[in-house]
Amino acid sequence: MTVPLSILDLAPIPSGGTARDAIRNTVDLARQAESFGYHRYWLAEHHFAEGVAGSAPAVLIGLVAAATSRIRVGSGAVQLGHQTPLAVVEQFGLLDAAHPGRIDLGLGRSGQRRAELARHSERPPDPPSSEARVVGGLLIPPPFDFSALIRAAPHLAFQASLLQQPGAETPDFADQLDDVQAFLAGTYASPDGRTAHAIPGEGADVEVWILGSSGGQSAQVAGERGLPFAANYHVSPAGVLEAVEAYREAFKPSDVLEEPYVIVSADAVVAQDAATARELAKPYGLWVRSIRTGQGAMPYPTPEEADAHVWSEEDRKLVADRLDTQFVGDPEAVADGLRVLQRVTGADELLITTITHGHADRVRSYELLADAWANFMYVQ
Repeated sequence: MTVPLSILDLAPIPSGGTARDAIRNTVDLARQAESFGYHRYWLAEHHFAEGVAGSAPAVLIGLVAAATSRIRVGSGAVQLGHQTPLAVVEQFGLLDAAHPGRIDLGLGRSGQRRAELARHSERPPDPPSSEARVVGGLLIPPPFDFSALIRAAPHLAFQASLLQQPGAETPDFADQLDDVQAFLAGTYASPDGRTAHAIPGEGADVEVWILGSSGGQSAQVAGERGLPFAANYHVSPAGVLEAVEAYREAFKPSDVLEEPYVIVSADAVVAQDAATARELAKPYGLWVRSIRTGQGAMPYPTPEEADAHVWSEEDRKLVADRLDTQFVGDPEAVADGLRVLQRVTGADELLITTITHGHADRVRSYELLADAWANFMYVQ
């Protein structure tokens, strides 16, 4: 079975660099990824992060699609809690009009999750208690303890307030998704029977995807609506098996899919030899720490800056699950590890995120992986 590789790009800003550098690097990587044979190129949405230039994925998608010709380009994911279904459909309808048949609309429920996190600040959840386990050779770490983020909840709630109009409330994710699909199909109607049409957007040839980190609402809704689903091993490795199982159990055939279709994401750094790969991957833990303490992704450090950080035991626990599940090594070793991930999750496609401080190292990592994966699939 041929299992495609795709790319999730956060448009990282390197330490000492600028957003302009990040955008230029993203466009260059997309061009090269197309020549390497990657199937799709997704841009993530992040806000209030010094080290990420991906605050407006629709804008970046337009730049990437214009710079390429064949690769599918999309969002991984647009956060519906921050804008209306109509606005999203109009944006992606415009992208489809400019680049027909190449646009993916990936949707996430981060807006709801921010609100849930803010509520937890009043009554923090019990810390996770499960231990790491290995399933078919794949490491499933303990669930991430959100205590550190709970402490930052008031600040996160403040940020969330800036992403919406004053007094606005985020509707239920399932209802928003239904509105997105209705606008795309041209069937939108209000509860009292009033109709509205998204122009551009209505009839757009976009693939709608749902992204999720657990077996919760995102997986359930994706399955019930018969839509493709992307599960996050790179963000929430502890929940990946639960997520894909919940999606498949909830799946109902639709006009879009007759059978479930799952992408699983992974963090990877590849170099010609394992020692070089480990050196390139050194900054990853420090970068993850900046996210998980609630400060937002920092500019991506150099290996030397990472070496200078003094790690506390609390720091190490904060990032352990992400470090332990990152695929780092020479091309064959990383391809072997990704094959285990694909086999255990039953993924139909893998979505790779690679971040290094140097742009050339990131491009080379993707090139080496594509070659190794193609050889691996050919041998299989």
